[in-house]
Amino acid sequence: MTRYHSAALLAFLIWGFFPIPLKALAGYSSGQILLFRVLVSLGLLLIINLLLRRTAMRILVQQYRQATQAEQRRVLLLTVGGGLLLVGNWLLFIYTINQVSVQAGSFAYLICPIITALLGFVVLQERLHLRQWLAIGLSAGSCALLGIGDLHALGLSVVVALTYAFYLISQRLLRDYDKLLLLQIQLLLAAVVLLPIAHSLHADLNAGFHDRHLLQMAGVLSICFTIIPLFLNLYALNALPSGTVGILMYLNPLVSFVLAFLYFHEAATLTQAVAYVAILASVVLYNLPEKQVAGC
Repeated sequence: MTRYHSAALLAFLIWGFFPIPLKALAGYSSGQILLFRVLVSLGLLLIINLLLRRTAMRILVQQYRQATQAEQRRVLLLTVGGGLLLVGNWLLFIYTINQVSVQAGSFAYLICPIITALLGFVVLQERLHLRQWLAIGLSAGSCALLGIGDLHALGLSVVVALTYAFYLISQRLLRDYDKLLLLQIQLLLAAVVLLPIAHSLHADLNAGFHDRHLLQMAGVLSICFTIIPLFLNLYALNALPSGTVGILMYLNPLVSFVLAFLYFHEAATLTQAVAYVAILASVVLYNLPEKQVAGC
């Protein structure tokens, strides 16, 4: 295993433990958690980019200035749209974990790569093989099975997965631009949008800045579960194929499922268990090498 594999593995393992700090903030509104995650993450990215990545900033500005007007409009639209999708995803995920169940949040990220693949086919005209279509069908069947037991939880899981899948598609269209700098811009736009509507989200800026526990946990969310794994993931993508990283991505929800059952002591019905096995089978089927399928 190379250092790039280790970086990707560590990134997704870290994200798998994300429900633990979120549950530590279960007494706060989802809007309050979101606002301070955005603000603290933005502050950290500003420090990192201004002190350590000035060259990358100059390159990004030069790229934008040299682009055609059509390209500039496209970059602006995708950056703003991506920022709204990301913040919406964060808010929905926080709500799902703290108000519904860790299982529902984990399921969202288990089906997310397959939904992303389907969107890639529709939006980017990326080719899908027959076995991948079968995997998508199996995944849809598992969602229908889960809907029998809890339609509300399923709906939230699908919306969380869709928002993140659309975010990934939007950022894939900006593959030539520095992702950390784009994230900084998106979080800045998010802060501009969130601050005026903080009251509607049941978020209190003044009270939050005097709440040591909230600030400490927001720091943990921002440093340990946003900045560090993002750095590791970007480092891994410099050398690893996206397919390899995509397979490792499944470690995230699998670790969260283990936490749901063993750490948070959540229970699953027989129907849910069958659905989880079905979605896991669809994941394996989707990622099988072509030669292996042909040999069956």
